[in-house]
Amino acid sequence: MAGIIVAVFWAILVSFLAVVLVRLAQTLRATTKLVADVTEQAVPLLADASATVRSAQTQLDKVDAIASDVQEVTSNASALSTTVASTFGGPLVKVAAFGYGVRQALGRRTAPEPEPEPVRGRSSRRTVIVGRTVPSARGRKRERRNARGQKD
Repeated sequence: MAGIIVAVFWAILVSFLAVVLVRLAQTLRATTKLVADVTEQAVPLLADASATVRSAQTQLDKVDAIASDVQEVTSNASALSTTVASTFGGPLVKVAAFGYGVRQALGRRTAPEPEPEPVRGRSSRRTVIVGRTVPSARGRKRERRNARGQKD
């Protein structure tokens, strides 16, 4: 009787191991198929990725060339503006100063000078000449005449 129990137990164990081995074989087949599918899809993807990286490198080389050209143009523009400022800056300032002086001279020539108000109760106007104070002519008003000889 013990032999029959061992034989039945051995048959159950072998059946259980057979089921496990069948399932393991199915899993290995599915894994093999999955690896084959991934390989089929990965090879073209890797080729596309490689082409994309090469294209990106080409574009980066072009951008680098453009950036160096922009840097050169920027330095040239800076040098040009410095040259223009040094070449034309001084003469333009002189012309502007001359124009300002001419406008001031013409403005004084055409517009009468306003009489200054007396300071602290003084009625006479005084002029300072080389450290001396000289009184103006008393009782006499200065009249200005314009270019046509008429009084202002």
